[in-house]
Amino acid sequence: MAPLLARRSKGQQGRSREPRPTARSAPLPPSFASSLSLPALLAYSMPVNHRILFICTGNFYRSRFAEAVFNYHAERQQLPWTALSRGLAIHLTEGYLSSVAAEALLDRQIDLRYTGRERVQLSEDDLLRADRSIAMHRTEHLPMMQSQFPAWAGRIDYWDVPDIPHCPSEDALREIEQNVIRLLQEVSA
Repeated sequence: MAPLLARRSKGQQGRSREPRPTARSAPLPPSFASSLSLPALLAYSMPVNHRILFICTGNFYRSRFAEAVFNYHAERQQLPWTALSRGLAIHLTEGYLSSVAAEALLDRQIDLRYTGRERVQLSEDDLLRADRSIAMHRTEHLPMMQSQFPAWAGRIDYWDVPDIPHCPSEDALREIEQNVIRLLQEVSA
């Protein structure tokens, strides 16, 4: 998996906007502390009849962002849908959540409770329980699916949202958000 970009603090003067490649997650800003409490993470309150499964490599950045955006809007629209996210190779990253994804959620005023409490490896049970499964990037994830879940590789959808450094995070997250909004329109019709 390609290294993720982390934003680092410049002391008391605020956050740097210059990305720095890293394979580890940067510490989450202190403003996220209240969002990480267990009760807040378990607070999704809508009855759920249908599941969307977002898949990426580390379950750290793209899929977690998609999961949170979907769950936030599904709850606001009172849709009987929920999203989960899983990774095909979670051992390639460390940490709870990419600081890039966490900051993008904060910028959109989406609480971290809308994403899972931890990174989770994809299992066949996840695929069986999902009404629809979507991998973030065909080129990256189709070979992984063919290797790990060959019976499922042709049965899921693939978006074309590359990982960092192949696509700037702002562009990737904007594209994921647009895809999620279209998906929400589709499932609510």
